[in-house]
Amino acid sequence: MTKEKFNEVINFAISGEKEAIKFYQELQEKVKFQAQIEMLKEFEDMEKGHVAILENIRNKGFEKIEIKEVTDLHISDYIIDIVPTEDMNYQDILIIAMKKEEKANKLYIEMANNFPGTELEQLFRRLAVEEAEHKLKFEKLYDDEVLREN
Repeated sequence: MTKEKFNEVINFAISGEKEAIKFYQELQEKVKFQAQIEMLKEFEDMEKGHVAILENIRNKGFEKIEIKEVTDLHISDYIIDIVPTEDMNYQDILIIAMKKEEKANKLYIEMANNFPGTELEQLFRRLAVEEAEHKLKFEKLYDDEVLREN
């Protein structure tokens, strides 16, 4: 793969992560409570971590990439995506976050499938795992704090 193509792919991935950062920043402006803002800042920081990973790979190249198995509770499979509003509650924020991570996971898996047998495949599979871990975190919070209350 040429350096130009490599940078194009990395730029695409970084662009997606920056969109996620912006999304969580915009959500912070819509919510009313400090606890919600802090939670969304945490989500934003996770996405900033992905940008750092991608920039590091661009600058230093690939290191050994570990791909691990992540449990999927499939909660987001049964929940309808919602539109962010100023009246969002904790449950709404978790749903939005779960759905966002689910979409990012699927995108990275799709991208990995476009580069079979390459380091880029491994990179995108690793990023898919990161998104799956975030989704799992949100699904566990949803299960523990929303579903158990009902």
